[in-house]
Amino acid sequence: MRCVLDTNVVVAGMRSPRGASAALLMAARRSELTLVANVALALEYEAICLMAEHRMAAGLSQQQVGIFLDAVLAMVDPVETHFMWRPQLRDPADELVLEAAVNGQAVAIVTFNRRDFGDTPATFGIEVLSPAELLRRIRT
Repeated sequence: MRCVLDTNVVVAGMRSPRGASAALLMAARRSELTLVANVALALEYEAICLMAEHRMAAGLSQQQVGIFLDAVLAMVDPVETHFMWRPQLRDPADELVLEAAVNGQAVAIVTFNRRDFGDTPATFGIEVLSPAELLRRIRT
């Protein structure tokens, strides 16, 4: 299953190694799902994960966050953004997630903020799932 992880899911995976988000990252490591991202989304992952509040909550140094991000990005199937679909969503920050999903032919966007995406991804054949929902699907 090809999916895009919203930045909040990657941060949660870094901050809480026992949660559903971390379990999804481990599933990707075992090739149970394929993560897709474009350059813009990868840069967003980096910017948010390196924020002091997230680093400190995870108990990681800047160098350790870099190692975490390198590991996440090593699992990603890179996507070239050929088409920009903006504006589609009410939160402009979520547009890059949708663009990565559409251009990467993802079947799901994984996020804690499902409401922010509304019904728009469905017009592209993309589901919006929480980390726990996707985890249940890949475990059955």
